[in-house]
Amino acid sequence: MWKKLNHILVEKGMTKKELAEKSGVSSRTIQNIRNESISWKNMVKIADALDVSLDEFR
Repeated sequence: MWKKLNHILVEKGMTKKELAEKSGVSSRTIQNIRNESISWKNMVKIADALDVSLDEFR
């Protein structure tokens, strides 16, 4: 998921900090996606903030 998330952020010209603010998911949680699993609830928030389907993270 980490690689795909970074790719989408670059495509949208958005930083991880901006994603955190827009999604309501903490910056720390977004940074920890690389090494930890993420809750379904937070995945939905991130997908909504990026305006992408959850399928994008498969």
